[in-house]
Amino acid sequence: MNSILLIAHAPLAHALRQCALHVFPDCEQDIAGIDVQPNVSPEETLAAARIQLAQLLGRSPRSKVLVLADVFGATPCNVAQKLVDGTHSRLVAGVNLPMLLRAVTYRHEPLDAQVQRAIAGGTSGVMQVAVAAPQNQARRKHSDQEIRDHQQ
Repeated sequence: MNSILLIAHAPLAHALRQCALHVFPDCEQDIAGIDVQPNVSPEETLAAARIQLAQLLGRSPRSKVLVLADVFGATPCNVAQKLVDGTHSRLVAGVNLPMLLRAVTYRHEPLDAQVQRAIAGGTSGVMQVAVAAPQNQARRKHSDQEIRDHQQ
């Protein structure tokens, strides 16, 4: 089973982890999060991330880790790029909740398949919704002020 390491600007990593645990309470050991603090150097964050990754990979000889970062090119992603090896760990940037939930759902699949499922979940979870009033609601032809009720 693959684990997931979230690396994101504080407090996003832990918030996403909590959301995933709300939906999948049995996966607490499978998801770790590192919130990148503004006053902590990238080197310190990388050291903490290496410890988390080692713990996740050390769970079993066949352990693999999907690393999810928030913004490509930002510090969390830059740290994660130094962390992953492409064999036992992979990195996907642009994490959102649909991506994470899809990654958790398919954590039993091979890492390459999990990466593709996570990306599909993340992209299909972004859509424009409710651009107009619901179709089955009648619109008022006049305002309430124009109706003259004789109630006082």
